[in-house]
Amino acid sequence: MFTKSKLLISALLLAGLIGLLPFRAAFAHCDGLDGPVVRAATEALNTGKIEPVLIWVRKQDEAEVKEIFRKALAVRKLQNAEAASLADMYFFETIVRIHRAGEGAPYTGLKPAGRDLGPATIRRATDRGTAI
Repeated sequence: MFTKSKLLISALLLAGLIGLLPFRAAFAHCDGLDGPVVRAATEALNTGKIEPVLIWVRKQDEAEVKEIFRKALAVRKLQNAEAASLADMYFFETIVRIHRAGEGAPYTGLKPAGRDLGPATIRRATDRGTAI
């Protein structure tokens, strides 16, 4: 039988865990093709302005990002759709990899757009007995 203090502690723990879920999901989506990092990279490629991407990387990584951006734009000017698509994807992967490294997180590749990062993710983690 639960005492009032055990019930209160359990309720507080549950509230704390629930409060962390949106926070963790917010970081999980940065490696998606529809995530904010790739959206910023797409905007940068379409406008020719790197600034939207630089907010997603550390200051010390900006030179590498700018160089890859310059190369991606040069390939886009070749007027070859396949080459432009490859250059864009390379730019996206590089930006996300650098961004994830800045967070201290591993880069595991770009994830497809439209992933469900909601309750199904929580349910799978609960079923496996692992953290999200």
